[in-house]
Amino acid sequence: MNRTATIDRATAETQIHLELNLDGTGRSQILTGVGFLDHMLDLFARHGAFDLRVEATGDLHVDDHHTVEDVGICLGQAVYQALGDKAGIRRYGHFTLPMEETLVTVATDLSGRYFMVFQADMPAAKIGTFDSELIEDFWQAMAANARCNLHVVLHHGRNTHHISEAIFKATARALRMAVEPDPRITSVPSTKGTLSE
Repeated sequence: MNRTATIDRATAETQIHLELNLDGTGRSQILTGVGFLDHMLDLFARHGAFDLRVEATGDLHVDDHHTVEDVGICLGQAVYQALGDKAGIRRYGHFTLPMEETLVTVATDLSGRYFMVFQADMPAAKIGTFDSELIEDFWQAMAANARCNLHVVLHHGRNTHHISEAIFKATARALRMAVEPDPRITSVPSTKGTLSE
């Protein structure tokens, strides 16, 4: 099964081309114009063992918000599209990840229904020039468009860069677990018989 997706999104604010292979090896080619987002997406691809290519141009003269959120939208759409009917996947994934003084847990359910809990306060408003509140906005957009449950919990942490990095790595690892084939189940892992809605 070819679990790949290509998403193109063009608005008055952003133009995005995104390619995703859920069964990749962690290769990435990321160019969004937002350096910190590029760094986080590279980590996401590496720790999820996903192949990910993102090319984005946006109204960065305004701020980073539209670009960050719209890339999240495209990534969520790609995950949803690449999974197809979700037959034979584990569906659930979770990971607790330490990042020096930081500890983050992420859990996901590829249920076909969106819900997000984000309990991760950012100690600093900025990471370099990047608005740290955009981390939550990115994952809200991704989860809504992947139609999944996503729970992000920061247990403790002091450094905002470490917290953000731990969230991206832990989400990648949780999603990697959730999309993995389950050798014991070949049907859709739901008593409803569908995970598409």
